[in-house]
Amino acid sequence: QVDLVESGGGFVQPGGSLRLSCAADGSISGYDLIRWYRQAPGKQLERVAEITNSGRTNYADSVEARFIILRDNAQRMSWLQMNNLKPEDTAVYFCSAVPPDGIPSWGPGTQVNVSA
Repeated sequence: QVDLVESGGGFVQPGGSLRLSCAADGSISGYDLIRWYRQAPGKQLERVAEITNSGRTNYADSVEARFIILRDNAQRMSWLQMNNLKPEDTAVYFCSAVPPDGIPSWGPGTQVNVSA
């Protein structure tokens, strides 16, 4: 397993942008999927976006056309570019690396707050 650490969270006004980063302490090339999740207070964990090793992406309907997920295996990084943020995007955001079989790795999360 790799250790993951998210960064880039913070406070932003509605309509603003943030770029979250997920850094791995080891190679992620063996991980089929990199996923970003979020959890808002009192709500269930929601899968926001995922990207395969080949670069195929998938997004939750709630963020489609606003968020972009990226990965760079050479840099051991993933990013979540979040545009046109809304108050309902407020949550703790987590990245996860999913191997072909076995237990996914998770980061501790980074807080995003969207408010005027």
